[in-house]
Amino acid sequence: MIFIILIVLLALCFDFINGFHDTANAIATAVSTRALTLKKAIIMAAIMNFLGAIVSTGVAQTIAKDIVDLNQISNGSTVMIAALISAIIWNLLTWYFGIPSSSSHALIGSLAGAAIADAGIGAIKMHGFEKVVASLLISPILALSVGFLMFSLIKLLFKKANLGKANHGFRRLQIFTAALQAFSHGTNDAQKSMGIITMALVTYGYRTETTIPHWVQFICALAMALGTSVGGWRIIKTVGTQIMQLKPVNAVAADLSSALIIQVATRFGLPVSTTHVISSSIMGVGAASRLKSVKWSTAQRMITAWFTTIPFTVILSAGIFIVCNIFL
Repeated sequence: MIFIILIVLLALCFDFINGFHDTANAIATAVSTRALTLKKAIIMAAIMNFLGAIVSTGVAQTIAKDIVDLNQISNGSTVMIAALISAIIWNLLTWYFGIPSSSSHALIGSLAGAAIADAGIGAIKMHGFEKVVASLLISPILALSVGFLMFSLIKLLFKKANLGKANHGFRRLQIFTAALQAFSHGTNDAQKSMGIITMALVTYGYRTETTIPHWVQFICALAMALGTSVGGWRIIKTVGTQIMQLKPVNAVAADLSSALIIQVATRFGLPVSTTHVISSSIMGVGAASRLKSVKWSTAQRMITAWFTTIPFTVILSAGIFIVCNIFL
């Protein structure tokens, strides 16, 4: 029971950090164009995150049953504790430096690293792991493409519109698209901690299957909503101002594109990175607007973080597992 309580607390801590780390991406466009004040955007995002988190469990079940073979690992509690500590450390490091990295990558990499340290590569369900990693890698490419097409379509539809009036209208529309973005984030990102907690319940025999209990949904949704209420100005600054200079029309195109990608992934139970998807959508919109408008140096720094997250967290969590295994 002590181990289960510790895992639940760490999972909620991860969700809380995820709230101000990743949700900042969801509202960055609305804040940077002044469609919403930071305070209003955070309150709206917290509410929509909570609602999104309680309506879906497909991604949580993928995390709980498709990545690690619980029958292979000998010390499940230490694996989950090490994975959560590793993911939390990575999230705090990237938040401190204002780098929009992926909480999803961090948790998947950490879970795999701790499981491998415990039982070797055989502890990983390769088919499920490869499917998850593929979705994490392909989704930014799709988001960039959809962002490019979405803004190209909007330009075509509104080519004769008065620029000032159009931007005023799109600024109003941004309130809706930012809310949709935050809701989409809740349907996918909050699921990961639900999956970890359910894994712990199955490991200790409190559940016989990986369906997500309602109380787990509620506490994870609440933790993410509370984390969102804290805000994440460092990430908002990077996403909202350092990829490209956003106008309301750009922001609407980026929000719609990324929300579409996240909702499709959630429908198929695939965990994706809200950070990657939103940032890639903005890059796609920027490329469709004017190639030089994208600050590719910032994009390069973000992409480097994307590709180093999984290897780094695999190694970090394996090391934490070895240390934890001595004392637990």
